[in-house]
Amino acid sequence: QVQLVESGGGLVQPGGSLRLSCDFSGDIFSINVMGWYRQAPGKQRELVAGIISGGSTNYADFVKGRFTISRDNVKNTVYLQMNSLKPEDTAVYYCNADTDEQYYWGQGTQVTVSS
Repeated sequence: QVQLVESGGGLVQPGGSLRLSCDFSGDIFSINVMGWYRQAPGKQRELVAGIISGGSTNYADFVKGRFTISRDNVKNTVYLQMNSLKPEDTAVYYCNADTDEQYYWGQGTQVTVSS
């Protein structure tokens, strides 16, 4: 079992920044990949960024150069630093842990980009 808790969402103006945090616990050694997904109203959930324990990362094209994913294996936390936010970034952001058995999801945190 893996437990995930997201935090850091909120309301921000276009061009602003937010840092999301995902605290993970449980059978953490079973985790192969961690990532951030997002889902906007009326749209499918989509991958934002992923990271493995060794540090390799991948990003969706629409956030590349603006967002940065990182993982702190001491604190057991994954971060998503979001800069230059746009209104189209508005969504519920979910933390994900991929194991050999199944996916685990956090409860989600709302990010709203609006003036």
